[in-house]
Amino acid sequence: MSHASAADDAAVFAEPTVPVKAVWTVNLSLATLAVFMAFMTPIQILLPLQLEQIDPHDKNDALSLVTGLGALVAVLANPLAGAWSDRTTSRFGRRRPWILGGALAGAAGLSITATQHTVAGVAVGWCLAQAGLNAMLAGVTTPIADRVPLTQRAQVSGWTGITQSFGLVLGALITTLLITGVRSGYATLAVLTVALALPFVLRHSEPPLTRALRPAFDARTFARSLWVSPRQHPDFGWAWLTRFLINLGNALGTLYLFYFLADAVHYDDPGTGVLILTVVYTLCAALTAIPAGVLSDRLGRRKVFVVLCSLVMAAAAVLLATLHTWPSALAAAAVLGAGYGIYLAVDQALVTQVLPEATDRAKDLGVINIANSGPQVLAPAIASPIITHLGGYTGLYATAALVILVGGLLVNRIRGVA
Repeated sequence: MSHASAADDAAVFAEPTVPVKAVWTVNLSLATLAVFMAFMTPIQILLPLQLEQIDPHDKNDALSLVTGLGALVAVLANPLAGAWSDRTTSRFGRRRPWILGGALAGAAGLSITATQHTVAGVAVGWCLAQAGLNAMLAGVTTPIADRVPLTQRAQVSGWTGITQSFGLVLGALITTLLITGVRSGYATLAVLTVALALPFVLRHSEPPLTRALRPAFDARTFARSLWVSPRQHPDFGWAWLTRFLINLGNALGTLYLFYFLADAVHYDDPGTGVLILTVVYTLCAALTAIPAGVLSDRLGRRKVFVVLCSLVMAAAAVLLATLHTWPSALAAAAVLGAGYGIYLAVDQALVTQVLPEATDRAKDLGVINIANSGPQVLAPAIASPIITHLGGYTGLYATAALVILVGGLLVNRIRGVA
């Protein structure tokens, strides 16, 4: 083995110590913006509009079916793509091939979804898009654990976290103000998904994994590796559950936002209303994410910030539960955004500190990401009967507040992170 390849082998699995440059963070943030714009804009705007045109009488059930099936695909695709990324021996590294390949596959899925005229067709197209986008997500979430030192990790996570929220804002601006029509909205998202992934893919090299270091493939061992035992790795388990519950509460609060504005608030243009609330939410998230990340890195503490964000987010959900007016919705969006900005920065940094093995970072982060996509599967099954039988939107948002609060408090069970 040459000295260069030996150094690369060491760099692949070593705990990072060299700070990343601003341009690296910017380009990773652009790739993250791409994947979340492609995820969230259809869920919040394009799918509701498309399904309302296809089946106006059963639009709620149709939206629940399509988003639930898509999230189920995400639950499977993300850890599988992460596991294969950990084993990728391309000379371009382990992450960049999956970022680009996932972007292309996700764009194809969005393009297919755009042409559908039945609920079943939309579901198939959206599932294909979710498969590709989750392969991309496996690629964009892991470089922070691979390359960013602990003293910088919450700050970088803050920047990438903000772009998750900006993805929906940009997507909403495109699909409600700049590009009219469902089909053209999907097409624009497809093009931007690939274009925004390219700067990181083309400009930033990473040490490749040599074939000598890649373990021999065994299907049974590979399948077993997708289960991370909470008994053997309790901090990982508690971090997963915390994220799952906070995201479940968030999903309960946002999945039916379009219909909440139309049916409960009686806002004249719910599409524009979603855009306005999202802008408010994102600006407030941007105001808290970076300062929270900097402070968390400086103090070396994560858990207290997660508890704080859960209290703030739960307060926003209570506001939505008790008041169904446009001003209260604006106030709730601001409070929710402020809380979620803290969460995006600090929780991602916390999660990277509880990963069991350096050799399985992308796979383990894929398992963690089930706590992001899993709630999208569960939320429709919970939300629809609550709206119908258990208090309507008041019951829905009260449930969201309780779930978020429990999730935030459980972070204190993690022992290995301050």
